[in-house]
Amino acid sequence: MLADSDYRCGYFGKWHLGDEFSAQRGFEDWISIEESFKSAIGPHKIEGVSDYTKFLIEKGHKPDHGKYFSRTYSRNLPLELSEPKFLETHTCEFLERNRDRPFIAFIAFIEPHPPYTGPFNDEHPLAQISLDASNADRLGEEMPLHYRLREEVYRKRYDENGERYREIKQKYFGLITEIDHCIGGILSKLDELGLTDTTITVLTSDHGDMMGAHGLLGKRFMFEQSAAVPYLVRIPGQKDSLRVRQAISHIDFAPTILDLLGKTPDPQCVGKSRAALVRGGSMPPEHVFIEWAPGKEKINQHTKLASKDQVKQALTESTRAVVTSDGWKLCLRDKDKNELYNLPEDPDERKNVYSDSDQRDTIKHLTDQIREWQRRVGDTVKV
Repeated sequence: MLADSDYRCGYFGKWHLGDEFSAQRGFEDWISIEESFKSAIGPHKIEGVSDYTKFLIEKGHKPDHGKYFSRTYSRNLPLELSEPKFLETHTCEFLERNRDRPFIAFIAFIEPHPPYTGPFNDEHPLAQISLDASNADRLGEEMPLHYRLREEVYRKRYDENGERYREIKQKYFGLITEIDHCIGGILSKLDELGLTDTTITVLTSDHGDMMGAHGLLGKRFMFEQSAAVPYLVRIPGQKDSLRVRQAISHIDFAPTILDLLGKTPDPQCVGKSRAALVRGGSMPPEHVFIEWAPGKEKINQHTKLASKDQVKQALTESTRAVVTSDGWKLCLRDKDKNELYNLPEDPDERKNVYSDSDQRDTIKHLTDQIREWQRRVGDTVKV
């Protein structure tokens, strides 16, 4: 979408869109770390070995998963041989090579991601790890069956006293520390090359992690821990730090970056530029819409929470949600129960008020907003 030959474009890390092994979508420099998603898009299996696998073999390591390395194997290596350090090294080499020309460098770390283990497992003392207040809650009948089935899996696997959850969160923080080290190395390289004041730098993510909130782990939930992501931007000439208080949709990411680069957003960008907010200006707050499509889920095969037919239906649910500018969140589902939260009053989303009779007007208004958005974008799911 940049469509500017002056820029050298490099992609480093997890691609997750089919062919991991050859440069895609206008990127010229390409470093791969994954084999497990080689057939994620389309029916055809794409054979190949990632650059990271080749690197480990050159260092004398023998693959533990056929001709590949499992994530568990690579996560138990020292920092110097880890995937994040591998990406940091290649990114810094790219910056060196392109220090005198415009460039785009996209670094896609996998971490923090299961398996929750890495070289900084003990960096954060376990005694200092706290869990969300909702960890002790049990999801009730008013909550989606889909969520309750997932909670049942995690409660059974990680006991009920929270200790295992705290151990996982400790290691999760260790993975974040690992990424911090490697991001720090890249930012230091920009400083060393004198490029910091002429480079736009962004840190963001594709999803969060429940990390024990509501007794859950991972993504796949509409709770804030899962759906909200970090979004940090540093631009040339920025004198002071600021925080944008209004909710922003990630669909605005591409047009915002193109705008900051002085480019007109491509017509395929359905979002809008938020560059004015990045520069310290103002824009009217807008609702943020979120959607969930069913995927593969592991559940307790002997669950007593519902009948087999009810379980099958819940696991194929689709969700359409809205987070309003004043902090309401409504989640509508086609095959499961709905949710409504007042985030300013209930930031941990511990009280689903969808069934409260005094919220009927709010629910109607937000339902209309979701359906208008669906009409606008051509979404035909009936929620």
